Formats: sequence, structure tokens, C-alpha cells
Amino acid sequence: MATSPFRPVPHPSSSPPPPPPDPSSDADLLRHLLSLSLDVSSSQQPSFSSSSPLRINPNLSSVPRNVKQLSFLFEELLLAVQDEDDDHDLALPRTASLCFREILLVLHRLKVLFDDHDCRSRAFVLFRAERIAAEIHEQVVDLATFLDILPLAELRVPEDVKDLLRLLRRQLRRTSPAVDPAALSLRRDVLELVAGVESGTVPDRGALRGIFRRLSLDGARSCRHEIERVERDIADRVVDDRWVPGMVALASILRYAKCVLFGASTPRSDSSIGAGGHKSPFSEAEDLAVPADFRCPISLDLMRDPVVVATGQTYDRESIDRWIGSGHATCPKSGQALPYLELLPNRALKNLIARWCRDNNLAYDVADTITSTSDRQDDADGVTAGTNKAALEAARMTASFLVEELATAPSTEAAHRLVHELRLLAKHGSDNRALVAEAGAIPLLLPLLRSADAGLQVNAVTALLNLSILEANKRRIMHADGAVDGVVHVLAEGTTWRAKENAAATVLSLCSVHSYRRRLARHPRMVEVLVQMARDGPASAKKDAMAAILSLAGDRENTGRLVEGGVVAAALETAGEPEVAEEASAVLAAVARRGGAEAVAEAEGAVARLVGVLRRGSDWARESAAAALVAVCRRTGASIVAELAAVPGIEWVIWELMGAGTERARRKAAALSRICRRWAAAVEAERTARFSAMSVTAASTTVA
Repeated sequence: MATSPFRPVPHPSSSPPPPPPDPSSDADLLRHLLSLSLDVSSSQQPSFSSSSPLRINPNLSSVPRNVKQLSFLFEELLLAVQDEDDDHDLALPRTASLCFREILLVLHRLKVLFDDHDCRSRAFVLFRAERIAAEIHEQVVDLATFLDILPLAELRVPEDVKDLLRLLRRQLRRTSPAVDPAALSLRRDVLELVAGVESGTVPDRGALRGIFRRLSLDGARSCRHEIERVERDIADRVVDDRWVPGMVALASILRYAKCVLFGASTPRSDSSIGAGGHKSPFSEAEDLAVPADFRCPISLDLMRDPVVVATGQTYDRESIDRWIGSGHATCPKSGQALPYLELLPNRALKNLIARWCRDNNLAYDVADTITSTSDRQDDADGVTAGTNKAALEAARMTASFLVEELATAPSTEAAHRLVHELRLLAKHGSDNRALVAEAGAIPLLLPLLRSADAGLQVNAVTALLNLSILEANKRRIMHADGAVDGVVHVLAEGTTWRAKENAAATVLSLCSVHSYRRRLARHPRMVEVLVQMARDGPASAKKDAMAAILSLAGDRENTGRLVEGGVVAAALETAGEPEVAEEASAVLAAVARRGGAEAVAEAEGAVARLVGVLRRGSDWARESAAAALVAVCRRTGASIVAELAAVPGIEWVIWELMGAGTERARRKAAALSRICRRWAAAVEAERTARFSAMSVTAASTTVA
């Protein structure tokens, strides 16, 4: 069936479709032919809209109707089956049976072509018009050929059906693969529009409206769906290389035109926003709660090329390359020094992400991760060569338009729509984030962090989060008046937990610049509100709060403030929760390693809670808990070691971690084992010395 341009469609498969089933009898063959012919006849010939009169080829537009006529033949033959004896199956002439089996394959290929093109964007059909017409025409020619050799005289069907088939043969022979001149004219106009934007010319609204009308894009909703489909077609690499530049540019122009012609989109409800937030890198129409393990700890986006660093942590290659390239030699998540900077592809995780994307109908590039950085860069440059400027200029126009409109927004509702569009624009790509910030969006977003409107506040803080991912924007945010105060306000008094979570994620993003960790921690309420959020929030909020605290703990100067703010107690409370145990254990390890070991040791139940993580935590949680115990034992003396050694079964816990933990966990477990052995040896030596002294005293008394 034809799919409405506004209804979600299945993600086109990159693998070839399975062939139709091989019928076991002529009766089964006819049933399959009838079913398939009805499916094809209900399909729409590829066009720019299911309701548009414009077709890529007027001749081919009759193909579904022609196939419908074939279904009459199959119906008549099946009726003949019913007239046969129950014990006698219909036997078609051998030549007819062979022809029908070939026709079944042709109909199957036609259905696959129609279904695939129906899932694609209007731009895809426009740019591939000649190839689409040729593909369909090839199947039409094959169908006409098999009908020519079909022995009609030997088939038991009425004469009117035979006459219909003879007419159908002539109609199919008259089809041509030529593309409608109107489609070619539209494509020329679109390419001229792209060229004009590339030169920096702001498109005339009347011309834009005319092109959009011919593409049957008559509102913000249809534009949004077309943008999503264009981006998916580019990601699926189904477009000829020569048309990719135009597709990339057109997607950016569509965003600009959507805002200029139809206004900013009405945001979804806060609950819908919460489902995506900073968690999802995909379009808002398909916002999904991306599993935490699939998100890069640096960018918070879905990882496209996950790689493992020396500490065993996984990041998206682009993000960790940028981190290392800016001079950092530590693991962003754990704070450990990286003994080497080689990045290893995490193919297992990439396969899981690709499978999750397929299950949720999302495009995902599954190119082999073994490709080198330089090769990938060359690929990227080739894909967007000649279009970067057009796409950037369109994005610049969009950012400028939205910021100008936001500066004069007459109402909260209007501001909400505009901020929502800025959030979406800043969600994808470093270039967009730079353009939005350069247009002056950050000073306009900051006052909106204090808005009483829940949706506006969520969109404002999430837009700020998206902008903060770009290194240059971190400086802009940190130097803007009231930026840190605004983020702290959302953390403390945010109208929704989603707003608070995104504010905590903003703190985490800003902390990737080492000098900003101190500035953020010096705010009189920063640690307090993060600790409160870690204690009172839902699991996702606790996780984000602990991640932000961990980033602050990366600077030794902040340790005192964190201890005074109750971070140790909050981390111990949440270490027992599976969803937050990793971040909480890492916080305890970071605090203990940077001068807070005594505070951890003095906290009630600290050893028991950390040993509990060693027993039941994830690999990273166990690694961090072991690191925390090692730091505490080394820095606080024998009393804490005695408490650790007194835990029932601790030897087996350490032994199991030495054999089955991560590389770092095994090292820490071995260190714990040595600490415990030395303590036990010292206790034994002391006991022996005491016994010897008592023996000497007793002997002296006896002699006296």
C-alpha cells in the first residue's frame, strides 16, 4: 500500500529482499500471483507526494493499473480451480506455468521498487528520477515479454479476459523510460536554489514558496518529515555520489525555509521532550531513550564509532580524538592518566548499537571501524565536497533568523517555539553549534533558564547543553554574565527532572575544560544542589548528578568543597543502586585519590558499601570501588585495613576480582591483596612479639 508522507515508515533495508516463495503447485502459484498483483496495483508510482499530480514519468504512472488488469486473469484461473474435482489439482500448460513463475519474480521486483521508493524522500526521487524510471521500465519490459510468450489460447479463461491481456501487451510495449520534463525542470530550479545559497544570496520567499509547492511541502510538519527522510537517505548511502552534495545542502535549506515560510514548529509536550532530551541524537519526531551504554560520555550523543582507550572506557572516536587533540592525556570519565593514546575499535558495542538502531527504524552507518582516521576524513570530505558552503550558509541564515526572532519574541509561546528550533539546530554538528552561538543565541537563552514555563526551560537548558559540546562555545558560556547562576538555578529549582538532568549534563560538558572545574566548584551552591539532586532525584537524575560531581572531582582543589558539601555520604548512599553504582564508586575513588581518603574512611559503612560493590557491581563499578579501597587503605592507616580484613569472605572477593575483573581492576585487587597480607603479617608479628615478651616476663618471674 502507498504510505502517507506523514505516517512513520519502516526503515528501508540495506540488504536485498528475500525472493518470493517457490509455489509447490500451479494453484499455489496463482494464489501468490493474485496476492502480489493486488499489492502492486495498490502501490503509488514514485512521485514527490502521494497526492501530487507530478510524476517522474507519465507512462510509468499507469503500471499499477496495468498490474491490476493482470489480477483479473489470475482470478479467472483460480475460479477454474474451484470448478475442478477436489482430488484433481489444476494443471497449467507447461509453457504457461513457466511464464507465470517468471511473472511472479517480475511482480515481486516491482513491489520491492515501489515499497523502497515510497519510504524515501521527495529529494531522493527527484535526484534519482532517471534511474528510478529505468529500473521500473526494465521490469515493465520483462513483464511485456513474458505476456507475449504466454499461450493464451491454451488457458481456460473467457474471451474478454484474453482481449484485455492483448490490450495490456500493447500498452506495456508503449511505455518509455523518459523522465517527465516537469520533474527535470524542478530539479534544475532546486540546484539553482542551492547554488544561490552557496554564493550567500538569501533566497526569495516567493521563489522558495513556489519550489516547496511543487514539492508538495505545504507546512512545517511536511517539511520536518522531508528533512528526516533526506538525512536518512544520506546516511543510508542510497544516493548517487554526484547528488549527495545537493541532498546535504537541500536538507539545510529545508530547515531554513521551514522556519521562514511556516514559522517555528510547535514543540511537543514536556513528557515527549523528556523522552529524548540530551539522550538522543536523532530527530525530535523519533526521540527515543537511548541506552546509557550507547551514549558517548563526552558528547552524550549516540556513538557512531565507539573506541576503547587505555583505561578500558569507551568513547565515540570523534569526541575522544578532539579531547586528546586539545592536549589532554587523561581519561575523561575516570580521570586516570592514559599510558598510551592508541584507540581500539569496540566492534561488539558498535554491532549492538547498529542492531538497536535497526530495531527502532533509525539510520546508522555500519561502515567497518577498521578504517583509519585519515581515510574517514577523506571519505567525509568527498561526500560533502562542494556542498559545505551551501549547507553552512543555509544553517547560518537559519541561526540568524531564529536568533533575531527570539530577540523580539512577543510571548512565551513564541519564544518556546523558537528556542525549540535552536535546540534542534544545535543538536547536530559542530558547524551548526558554532553558527548558533555566533548569531548571539547564548545571551538570549540564559534568562530563559529561569522561566516558569516547563517546556521553555527544558528547551533552553537543552539548547545550552547542545551548544556546550563545542569547545569554543564552552568559553562563550563560561564568560557570559549569569551563565553559571542560571545553570545552578535549574539544578536547584528546575520545573522538571529533565531540565535538572540536562543542567547537570551541561556542567559535565563544561568540565571537560580543566580550568572551568574550579570556577564551577567555587559557586557557593553548585556542590550543594548536585548533592541534593543525587539524593532525591530519580535514577537518571542521580546518574547525571554523580557524573557532574565526578567531573568536578577531577581537580584536587575541589576535593575540600566536595567533602564539605556531603559528596562522600551521597556517593555511598547511591553506590548501592545498580543504575548509579558506577558513577558513585568513581566519585569515591576520585575523592580518595585527591586528598579525601580520610573523609571516605570516616564515613559510616564506607568499607561495607564498597565491598558490596566489589561483590555485585558492574566491571567499571568494581574497578572504581577497588581503586577507592586501595586509596583509603594506603592513606589512612591500619584501622581501615583491619575493618576491610574483618569483612567475611573478602579474600574470595579479591581473588575473584583478580581473575575476572578489568585490567585495572585486577591491578587494584592485587594491591588490596598485598595490603591485606602485609597487615596480617604485621599483626602476626606483633602477636608473636607480644607472646615472646610475655614468655620472657613469665620466665623472669619464675627465676626470681
